[in-house]
Amino acid sequence: MTEVAQTFIRHFLNIPIMITSWFIFFFAFDTGFFISSALAVGIYLISNFTIKKLQQRRIMKKYQLTVSEYFHIQKQIKEANDKIRKLNSLYLKVRSISSFKQLFEMTRLAKRIISLVKTNPRKFYHAENFFYAHLDSAVELTTKYTLLVSQPIKNDDMKIALQDTRDTLQAINSKMEEDLNDVLATDIEHLKMELDFAKLSVGKKEQPLYLKGESENERKTIEYK
Repeated sequence: MTEVAQTFIRHFLNIPIMITSWFIFFFAFDTGFFISSALAVGIYLISNFTIKKLQQRRIMKKYQLTVSEYFHIQKQIKEANDKIRKLNSLYLKVRSISSFKQLFEMTRLAKRIISLVKTNPRKFYHAENFFYAHLDSAVELTTKYTLLVSQPIKNDDMKIALQDTRDTLQAINSKMEEDLNDVLATDIEHLKMELDFAKLSVGKKEQPLYLKGESENERKTIEYK
């Protein structure tokens, strides 16, 4: 379940609880409008916090994660999203179509990896290189590249540095593709197993139905006649 779906469920459950509690405080206990509203908001916040913790516990149990593992992964996802926003801010600073395409491909791969890890936090351990190294390198090099390319004077050394940066960013793109493949590896393996099982099931010949007391040899004799 995605984070958006979890948030929707919390609001879907908590808003009726808040409204009901307001009516109880206002009419049953005659606490007044403002006090009833404050208490209802307080109940909403407590209920929202409790349900959120239950949702987190459910995810940790499902993917066999400890509390520290879960919150570490969530922290890495948040930091990665911040880095994606940094990359998005650099689109208007690149000066060529090829660099724009390279940046687009880089952000596309990064967003896909983050999305998969959000859906299944356990996949984080298949993409540690992405979170700890490749994404950082992409942001740092792209930032420096956009700074250099915006300079009005470009001597030979700068041109060489720009080309080296483009080549390195392309190499990072390739590494991100490998990261994505690593994240998808278990899903692909499961799909192969399911396909193999389905093929075996489809390949099995249907067993003929025999009448009571009828043998296979008798059925063959009847068919050949």
